[in-house]
Amino acid sequence: MNHIEGHLLTPNGFLSGSMDIDQEGRIALVTGTPVPEDQVRQSRTPILLPGCIDLHVHGGADHDIMEGGGAAFHVARFHARHGTTAMAATTMTAPPEDLDAAFRGLAPYVRQRPMGGARILGVHLEGPYLNPARLGAQPDHARPLAMEEVRALHAIAPILLLTLAPELAANREAIKGLVAAGIRVQVGHTQGTYEEALEALDLGATGFTHLFNAMPGLHHRNPGVVGAALAKAQFAEIIPDLLHVHPGAILAALRAIPGLYCVTDSTAAAGMPDGDYQLGSHRVIKCLGGVRLADGTLAGSALTMDQALRNLVDTLGLSLREASRCVATHAADHLGLRDRGRFAVGAWADVLVLDRDLNLTGVLVEGERLDPNA
Repeated sequence: MNHIEGHLLTPNGFLSGSMDIDQEGRIALVTGTPVPEDQVRQSRTPILLPGCIDLHVHGGADHDIMEGGGAAFHVARFHARHGTTAMAATTMTAPPEDLDAAFRGLAPYVRQRPMGGARILGVHLEGPYLNPARLGAQPDHARPLAMEEVRALHAIAPILLLTLAPELAANREAIKGLVAAGIRVQVGHTQGTYEEALEALDLGATGFTHLFNAMPGLHHRNPGVVGAALAKAQFAEIIPDLLHVHPGAILAALRAIPGLYCVTDSTAAAGMPDGDYQLGSHRVIKCLGGVRLADGTLAGSALTMDQALRNLVDTLGLSLREASRCVATHAADHLGLRDRGRFAVGAWADVLVLDRDLNLTGVLVEGERLDPNA
């Protein structure tokens, strides 16, 4: 039985206490006395938060998920050392043969968690069922959704999330079938109207991909997809690198969307020095903290989830409890996972150990202890 002590964030607030972890890597006991959050960062007692869940990860440490092979192993290990304990490996818009190769490379790491790495819960199929006019940094291989292609990929490695543009008839008509297959549908890379986004929600879509990005901006007489998300969404993802979305827009979304959760949209450039890196079939450039195509278009990010947490608390002014929900609990809720994203008996022991400046000093993934500095 492993034992860890500190200021623990439970669903009911912080406790000054301890957690016992069984041999399977699950939480066996959480105990302690309540402590006000405003005291948590005033002491040198370790802060223990649920591990981050990142549902939009393209790469890291000079590896790209679309490489296939062992790329996912390196990506999972890199992000685990930055606080991500569970993730969705995210693919790019690509020809069928490239997606097939990427899925085959991912499959063994979905079946078996990489030692020293984050749990890969499945795949976020971000393309190719996008609007060609809203590709952003996605390669130009968009096409209408074909259920036979989705089924073939899903049989290789499980698709957790699928992003589509609902204004395209084939995509819209597939939503019910995707939901019936256990795939969560997100609206994104879209030119859709407010009404088309609402119809997608009515058909079973449950989220929005990198809210505000790769979709028309909100206008008071033409609210579009952003307006639909702010008015009706239970869940949406957002990139809090402070480049993709202004802090004020993030705060507005937080007020409107109960389950707003943070993603990195990270690329192979995460954790690397400035220079050129691969993103699907694109070469991208990391410079001044951002990742862009040669024409200046933002192309994913170099963000990690530990930095996302610090941005939420230190720049946006969220409490630790609110920020933890955004980087862990809400993503778990979107997937219907009650055993991740929270400290509760029977849940996986996915734990961030932080100092009072919110720097990582330790990570546990399903009870396995990792050194962030290794």
